[in-house]
Amino acid sequence: MGGVLTGFAIIGAIIAAGYVVGRIGLLGQHAQFVMSRLAFFVLMPCLLFHTIATADIHVLLSPMLWVSLLSAVVVALGAGTVFRVVLRRPLTTTTVGALAASYVNANNIGLPVAVYVLGQATAVVPVILLQLIVLAPIALTVLDAATSSGGSWGRRISGPFRNPIIIASLLGLVFSATGVRLPTPVLEPFSLVGAAAVPVVLLSFGMSLHGATPLRDPATRTDVVVASAIKLVVMPAVAFVFARLVFGLGAQDVFVLTTLGALPSAQNVFNYAQRYGAAVPVARDVVLISTIGSVPVLVAVAALLHP
Repeated sequence: MGGVLTGFAIIGAIIAAGYVVGRIGLLGQHAQFVMSRLAFFVLMPCLLFHTIATADIHVLLSPMLWVSLLSAVVVALGAGTVFRVVLRRPLTTTTVGALAASYVNANNIGLPVAVYVLGQATAVVPVILLQLIVLAPIALTVLDAATSSGGSWGRRISGPFRNPIIIASLLGLVFSATGVRLPTPVLEPFSLVGAAAVPVVLLSFGMSLHGATPLRDPATRTDVVVASAIKLVVMPAVAFVFARLVFGLGAQDVFVLTTLGALPSAQNVFNYAQRYGAAVPVARDVVLISTIGSVPVLVAVAALLHP
C-alpha cells in the first residue's frame, strides 16, 4: 500500500509542477499544445512500441481484455439508456455522454498510473487497443450519422489506423506475437525517448488545469454530473464485478482492472465532441471533473483492493 500511495504522490507532484508552469506562463501560450503533440506523435508511440514489443503476448491478450471490453460496453449502453430514455437527450448528446462515461484516459493518466502505481505499463495496452480499434470507430460513426459531417467513410474507417499510438501498438504487437526480439541498439532509442512520455503528459495535464471552470453552464450540469458519476463510481464497480465474480481472476488482476475502470474520461472524448460540434460543454466538463474526482477514487481502490 505504501508503494501505491508513493506512486500517487509522484503523479500528483508532477501535475502540480505543471499547474505552476501553466499559471506563471513559463513556457508561453502555445506550450501545452506543443507538448501534447510531442507526447501524442512521438513520446507515447515510442513507449508503447517498446513496451509491447518486449512483452509476453499472453499478457496482452488475456482475460483482462475481455473484462475491459465487457465493462466498457455495459457502461456505455447503460449511460446511453439514461441519457436517451430518462433524460431524453438527442442522439448526439447521448453518444457523447455514453462515451464520456465509458472511454477511459488510458494514455495521459492511464500510462502514468500503470507505470507508477500498477508497476506494469502493459496493463493499459489492451484498453488502448480496445478503445481505438472498437469503441472510437463506433462512436464516430454514430456521431457522423447524426450530424452528417466528419469526412468520407473511407477516412473515418481508416482513422484509427492513421493514429500514431495505434500504429506503434500494432507494430509492437506483431513483434510480440511472432517472438522476434529486436537487438538492443534498435530498441534503446525507443526506450530512451519513450521514458519522457509519462512526465511530459503529466506536466501538460497540470498546465491544462489552470483557468479551468467546470459546471459553468446550468443547462448541462445534470448531464455532466450523471456522466461523471457513472464514470467514477459505476464503471470501476462493473469492472470489479466482471473481474472477481464473472471471470474469477486473482487479487492482483482484480486490482488492476478496477483501477483501470476508475480512470477518468479521456480527453479524446472532448476532441470527438468538438470535431462534430456535439455536446462540447458536456464532454469538456466531464473530462475535467472525472480527472479531479478520479484521484480519491483511485486511492480508495488501492486502499481496498491492493494485494
